Parts: sequence; structure tokens; C-alpha cells
Amino acid sequence: MIKGVLFVFAGLFALVTLISLLIPSRVIVTRATPMQGDSLKIFDEVSDLKKWKNWHPVFKNDSTKISYSNITSEVNSSAEWITKGKTNKLIITEKKYPIVKIELHRDGENTVDNYLSLMPVQEQGNMQVQWTSVTKLQWYPWEKFGGIFIEQMTGASYETALKNLKEFIELSKL
Repeated sequence: MIKGVLFVFAGLFALVTLISLLIPSRVIVTRATPMQGDSLKIFDEVSDLKKWKNWHPVFKNDSTKISYSNITSEVNSSAEWITKGKTNKLIITEKKYPIVKIELHRDGENTVDNYLSLMPVQEQGNMQVQWTSVTKLQWYPWEKFGGIFIEQMTGASYETALKNLKEFIELSKL
């Protein structure tokens, strides 16, 4: 009887592992917001980590203690803070108008690549800022199945940050 139970569990584990191999190993979350403003000012806001305090919810929060590298707007610039006992670190890895690539490192979690890009839209003076987040998953079945929920867990925070950026850019234009 014990052999039968072990055989069933081994079979279920093998089945779940095989199914998880069909799930992509990358999760891509994209959010975009149109805004009125000068493209260079918008690019300056998203490519300087110290300026994120003007619009990003984590950086706006007064209770979050953030330490920055000496330079905050060039490649290899960084910002670091602690949330729920885990260290978070953002690092600018590429910066070339109209795209900024920023890596998010968090203790015990996979690195998340973030791309903030600016694109002109049809109306004069309007830009669209797009935030694309790419999370690379390992082959573990529990990680692959957990990846199904990443979009629901992080999408709203990207939307909020972009909404705040839009408000800041449009208000500072007045």
C-alpha cells in the first residue's frame, strides 16, 4: 500500500513537472500611459533614480529610507531600500534615449528587468511612457505556476507609478 501511495505521488510530481515545462520561463508585464509633456523632461524623470521621489509610490513614501549611489542618473547608478526585511536594489543598466533599462534585485527573488520607454503619439506634444517588466523564472514547477500570478500582483503598481508620473509631468508643465 505504501509503495502504491509513493508511486502515485511520484507520478503526480512527474506530471506537474512536465506540465510546468510547457509554461514560459519569462513573464512579461507591460503598462503604458499617454501624457502631455516634453519628451526630454519625461526621459530625465524616469532615468534619474533620485527624481523617482516625485512620482514613484515607493520613493514618495517618507517612511522608506532609500540610499542612493553618488550619481543617480548614469549607467550603474543605484538606489537601495529595505521592505519587509528584504533588501531591494534598483540599478540602471542601460540608458539611451528613449529607453532606460533598470534591474530590480530583491533578496531571495529572481532579478526583474524593467524597461521604461518613451514613444511619441499622434497628437502634438503627447508622449506615451511604457513600463515593461520581464521576470525570468527558473524551471521549478512551483515557480512556473507562481509566475501565472505575477501580472496580477505587480501590474497595479506599475499603473499607479505611471499615473503619478503623468500627473507630475502635466502639473509641472503649468
